[in-house]
Amino acid sequence: MALIFLEEPRPARAAPAHRVAVLALGFRPFYLLAALLAALYVPLWLLSYSGVAVLAPALPVLLWHAHEMVFGFACAVIVGFLLTAGQSWTGLATPKGWPLAGMAGLWLAGRVALLVLPAAPAAVIDVAFLPVCAIALGRVLWRARSRRNYFILAILAVLSLANLGFHAGANAWLGISPLVCAHVAVALISTLATVIAGRIIPGFTANALKTVPRRSETVDRLAIGATAAALLLWALGVTGVLTGCVAGFAVLLQIWRSLGWRPGPTWRVPLLWILHLSHAWLPVALLGIAVHAFSGLADVFVLHLLTVGVISGLILAMITRTALGHTGRLLRAGPFEITAYVLLEIAVLLRVLPALLTPQWYLAGLVLAGTAWSAAFIVYLLRYVPILLLPRVDGRPG
Repeated sequence: MALIFLEEPRPARAAPAHRVAVLALGFRPFYLLAALLAALYVPLWLLSYSGVAVLAPALPVLLWHAHEMVFGFACAVIVGFLLTAGQSWTGLATPKGWPLAGMAGLWLAGRVALLVLPAAPAAVIDVAFLPVCAIALGRVLWRARSRRNYFILAILAVLSLANLGFHAGANAWLGISPLVCAHVAVALISTLATVIAGRIIPGFTANALKTVPRRSETVDRLAIGATAAALLLWALGVTGVLTGCVAGFAVLLQIWRSLGWRPGPTWRVPLLWILHLSHAWLPVALLGIAVHAFSGLADVFVLHLLTVGVISGLILAMITRTALGHTGRLLRAGPFEITAYVLLEIAVLLRVLPALLTPQWYLAGLVLAGTAWSAAFIVYLLRYVPILLLPRVDGRPG
């Protein structure tokens, strides 16, 4: 599958920068907004979950939390990433300036609407975001005849339908489970994450450390296909031998595939080990799906291995790396980045281990995990707000 390539920064002649730097390229506003949401919304949800009535959203508080983490946080980063990568794929400009501001404003309006408006108008505003972004990106892909990337539009379409289904189920407009819709979206995003990981992690590692990755297109396709199937079966609540065998097969393939990317030497390079470690949570989650399918044991940790471990980890890795590279800075992690990475991995352990090993510590683990997760993005903001708001240091556009 030909997909998503984000080139490393290269020297070039200086060019005039966009007059409003934060609107110069898609990653800037959306990475900033997603990190702000991460910093604010999980603490607010934890307060509400603990009995402090600080929120009265259009959705029940637990469903609001699930919705905002998937369709708010993750989708904002996906859109920012795609708008940035789309310019590299096609050589054509993706939305910037006022069109980009309008897209970011629509995303923000969805977040506000869910807090202050009744369910129906809030749903309309929120659901509109992904289709608008798909149209904006689709116009660029169409003009460039970038057919190999048209499937990105299908991914955005499925995420849009999952979001619509979530609202319809949560508000009893249709007899579907909103959590199933959220799980389908998580399965799709996790599949997209492993596809992207297979394109960038081996290359980034080889370029930085002069390693030689072991690659097999056949294994890649089998691993991605088995992973997608296992995650979809999990999202739909299917258990039994079929799900267990597919998930187990995916575990073996993903381990073989990931080891071929040469993770060993990366422990000295934070920008690399966070990529490898975040993706490594995927076979752990797949193993959890297999165990659940065969034994019937609760799979309470699978969702958060995917969302906190895989998706959030790869998001944090990429919003640091691409922000550095696309603002003309050296690809080097400093104390802020390392602190954020460590906090996020602590959050994974605190979110999963109490539920798995010591259920009596579940609530404490939940609070500590949420605090560490949000703190990771607060640290990100401390370092990257000026980077995202100010022009590139090399004077180039972007």
